[in-house]
Parts: sequence; structure tokens; C-alpha cells
Amino acid sequence: MSDSSPAELSAVVARTAELLAGRRVALLTGAGISTDSGIPAYRGEGARTRSDPMTIQRYLGDEAARRRYWVGGHLGWRAFARAEPNPGHVALAEMESAGRVSGVITQNVDGLHLRAGSSHVIEVHGTMRRVVCLRCGQVFDRRDIATQIEDRNPWITVPENVKLAPDGDVLPESTEGFIVPSCTVCDGMLKPDVVFFGEYVPLDRFKAAESLLRSSDAMIVAGSSLVVNSGVRLVERARRRSIPLVIINREPTRADAWADVTIAAGTSDVLPALQELLA
Repeated sequence: MSDSSPAELSAVVARTAELLAGRRVALLTGAGISTDSGIPAYRGEGARTRSDPMTIQRYLGDEAARRRYWVGGHLGWRAFARAEPNPGHVALAEMESAGRVSGVITQNVDGLHLRAGSSHVIEVHGTMRRVVCLRCGQVFDRRDIATQIEDRNPWITVPENVKLAPDGDVLPESTEGFIVPSCTVCDGMLKPDVVFFGEYVPLDRFKAAESLLRSSDAMIVAGSSLVVNSGVRLVERARRRSIPLVIINREPTRADAWADVTIAAGTSDVLPALQELLA
């Protein structure tokens, strides 16, 4: 799959608009929709290689790994939180407001759909906005945990330019002397409210995504290679119902053979053009 020429892109977007006319569309979005906001994708050109992603098993069982995670996570989160929604996010919010989009199921943890104005957003992999205590269940705003980290580690500084991962992680130069944050209620272990490698998507979130898909007449996959099984399972649900499926992604995906339309282009270009045609 390669990028289309402007004329080809315009033609395929027009065909897509005809296919989706009069239908309420469910969106499934991945890291590719946020690259134009400065957050890199997991895969494809320019993606950061992750040779040792943090698993839930390592996080729970290895204090050094947990310390490394919180150092890198804090450095990245400060830059991550500065990211702004791009035209792709805004177009989806406006299509939802106009009744064209029934909602967004996102694999991203960046919160940019909500900040762009989308109201029906299912964050299947969680969100970096919240931190939970694994002992007592208390939920914290990530900003409060960032303050705790900086109070406990006054030496820590956030560089102007960091190499972010899609989950806001940064590979730190050192973790020596770092004091990890803890629950201010019970002093228990904290964990960002995100799905780690080795964890399952919570059943209630997946059921909510299935419900959104059932209430929709078409599906668009935007910015996801569909490597993660939860995304593929949702696409399979759409396929079983024989509703139109559109895939917008620069790289090939696992479901291209099932799609009615595949568009090899960036979501920041395609979604605003599609929104204009469906208005």
C-alpha cells in the first residue's frame, strides 16, 4: 500500500462519502490518528522500536522495572500532555455533533478525542489522565501524581525535546535515587489507568465498544494497523453484520481484505475531506 496521488485521494474519498451517505458511522482509531499531534505511532515509518515493552508481570513483580517506568512515564507525560488535537480529531468531533458519527472507539490513551470535542468516546486501553491504586482502588488525577513525583524527586527535570512513545513513555538516562509515587490513602502501589502488555481489555469496555458498533450502520478504522486483537475482534463484528467497512491507514492492516474501501493516506487529510462531503 502506498500513498495515493491528490487526484486519486480525492476520488476515493468521494466514493467513500457515497458509501457512507445516510449511515451512522462507528470509528475505531489507533495511534496513527495522533501522529500529526506529535505522538508517534507504534508501527510504520518513524515508529520507535520497543524491544522490551513493559508487561504487567514485570510492573507488578520487579521494583527496578517499576521505578524505570515511572521515571520515563513522568518525563514523557509532561510532553505528552502538551499535545493538541489535530484536524482528524476535530473532524470526527464535528461529524458526531452533526449526527454522522455514532461514537469513537479508540485504542489511544492520549485523550485527544475528548479534548477535540467528541462526547461518545470509549477508551478501550484506558487513559493516561488517571492513576489507580492497586490496593484500595482510589483513583487519582495524573496531574496530582506528577506533583507528588516532583515533590519527592526535586532533582528531576523534563527536557524540552524528548523521544516519545505512543503511550507517553521515554527511555530515561538514569533511575538512580528515584522515589516512585504511592497511594496517599493506603500507601499502596499505583498504576496508570492503562492496559499494559499482558493485560486484557476490561470486559465492560469491550462490551461498550460492541454496543456502539451494533448501533451503527458502518465502520471506519482510522490510523490503526489492527495488530492488537481487540481491534481485529471489533472489525470481525462489523464484517459479520455486512456493514460497510472503510480503512484509512498509511500502512497495510490485517483487515484490508475485508474492507469495502482502503485509503492509503493520513487521517488528518482524509477525515476533514470526508466530513466536508458528508456535511
